Formats: sequence, structure tokens, C-alpha cells
Amino acid sequence: MSRIAYVAGRYVPHRQAAVHIEDRGYQFADGVYEVISVVGGHLVDEEPHLARLHRSLAELRIPLPMEDAALKIVIREVVRRNGVDTGIVYLQVTRGVAPREHAFPKAAKPALVVTSRRSRAPDPRLGRDGIAVITIPDIRWQRCDIKSVALVANVLGKQQAREAGAYEAWQIDRDGKVTEGTSTNAWIVTHDDIVVTRAPDTAILSGVTRLAIFDIIRREGYRLDERMFSVAEAKAAREAFLTSTTADLLPVVRIDGAPVGEGTPGPLSQKLRAAYFAHAASPA
Repeated sequence: MSRIAYVAGRYVPHRQAAVHIEDRGYQFADGVYEVISVVGGHLVDEEPHLARLHRSLAELRIPLPMEDAALKIVIREVVRRNGVDTGIVYLQVTRGVAPREHAFPKAAKPALVVTSRRSRAPDPRLGRDGIAVITIPDIRWQRCDIKSVALVANVLGKQQAREAGAYEAWQIDRDGKVTEGTSTNAWIVTHDDIVVTRAPDTAILSGVTRLAIFDIIRREGYRLDERMFSVAEAKAAREAFLTSTTADLLPVVRIDGAPVGEGTPGPLSQKLRAAYFAHAASPA
């Protein structure tokens, strides 16, 4: 089956999909995006993803490309045409096409692109054995709460992690506190069984999977503390893990080469991971 993309109002073969060279997303990274998981043919946490899309667009003062009812139809049609039962949907909205000038164009129309592809679940060994992360300085801009397509600092960090043989890089602010991963949110579990993750501010993107884990923590009666934590505290924690739409929840067993806890996935991380899988598999 050939892949199909939705671009500027048309469903087109993926290989032929294109945007104009003066699209502001291409020239200025003047746009936002969302990635939604598809599990068993249904969209996981669609409403929170669309709510975050609205927020990101509003922060950049980009109008909605269409109302949510119409956008949901487009999303589902792209999923259907690509035969995706398990995979992702990618949505991107830019300010549109206009002659290259930094200031907002007066008459540009928002440009919407939607693609979908099949994908395998993460390697089960990652959940069973855990993953390694490294720490790097956070060199990103100061509005990381906006899900912008401007990701070059994240790309450099992810590449640094790969070259170090790690799954992810946790970024560290000027005060030595962990902000988040290059494409994930960062968590630790203290020796008092308190789950800790940074409170939402402009230094992190409030992940949709992060919010789903919050709901699970509250429902199961675990203790949660939204606050900053240092690299030293993370390395001394009983457990650590990360979350994202595409990575789900993965236990972190090494930070900068040092073991976290016993160097194996901790029990609370495993319980939360199993509960999240159950959540993702359940149609809304």
C-alpha cells in the first residue's frame, strides 16, 4: 500500500507531497506539530493532543487551519488511507506561505500537513532491561512549552546521546536542574516512593503521556511531587524513568554511566508502565 499524506487540503501520494519553498515552517521554523499514537486502530489521548496544538498555535499567534471536527475527520481519513492499526499520526501547522520577511505576513493562510505511518512498538528489551541517559547543557530557546518545529538543539542532543551509546540525553539548566529529555519528559522516584517530575514552565513541554501518567498516579494512590530535581538527586534516586508519546514509559537504569538504584528497572516504574499500556490500549 502506497502512503498517503494530507497537504493543504488534498490527499496526495506521500512521495509527491510537498510544501512551497517559501513556507514559513521551512524558512523560519514558524510552526508547530503534534504526534499522536495509534493503538489498535484508535487514537491515544487525542483530545489532550489537540488541546496542546491549540495552545501552541495561540502562543505563536497562528490561526487554526480548521475546526477540530474537520481536523478529526482529516486525521482519521489519513489513518484509514494508510492502513495504520499501530503507529503514529503527525500533524504540522505553519503560518503559511509568504515572501520571506521576519514580521508576520498580512495575508498568509495556515498550512496543514497530516501524515501517518505504521510502526512497531519499542523494543521490549528497553522496558525489560532499562535504558541509559546522558546529561547535557540545555541550549534551547526559552519557550520550550510551545511544541515548535524548531528542534535543531534537540537534534544535536539526541545525536550526542546516540554517539555516547545512550537512548536519551537529559538537558540541564544553568542551575544544574534537569529540564527534560530531547524528546521525552524526565522522572525520578525517591527512596520514600515519591514520584518527582518538573512542574510545567517555559523550560519544558508538558507531555501528553506525562499527563496520562499523572492520572494513573492519582488513581493508584501514589505520591507525586512536581518540582525541579538536580542531576545528583537523579543519580541518587531509587528509580528513574522517561515518558513520551513514541517511547511510552521507559525505565532509566544508568545516568552518565552511573547506575540508578540497583541498575535495573524499579518496581514502581514497571507498575506505571503496565498501567500506561492498559490506558493506551483502551479506546477513549
